[in-house]
Amino acid sequence: MLTALAHVQLAAPAGSEDVLRRFYLTTLQMTEIPRPPGVARRGGCWFAAADGGRLEIHIGIEDGYRPPRKAHPAIRVTGLDALAARLEAHGAPVVWHVSVRGHRRFLTTDPVGNRLEFLEPLGRWRESWDACR
Repeated sequence: MLTALAHVQLAAPAGSEDVLRRFYLTTLQMTEIPRPPGVARRGGCWFAAADGGRLEIHIGIEDGYRPPRKAHPAIRVTGLDALAARLEAHGAPVVWHVSVRGHRRFLTTDPVGNRLEFLEPLGRWRESWDACR
């Protein structure tokens, strides 16, 4: 039986770890988590949400990297407007989209072009989400 998503794997070009760290650590306020030695030697970086790691984003180095045009993780948040303002203050694009299934949402990209969707539940969707946390 499926129970939870362990992590999301994104890709990045070689040498982009420092700019990714600035974005994920400073702008999104995540924490960096250690990678196993066999994985660490291939480059990249892993991040966890500051709430104790219920959300992890692993970024691996990919030869010939090209940013995805459609693929993206959708991340539920609280304080969507504050997050949008924080991203914009750090120079990240914020593109609001039509709400879907009881959620407000926007898209942004990290410094290497990975798309990220952030959404916040509204009304009865928020109540059911809060009950599951």
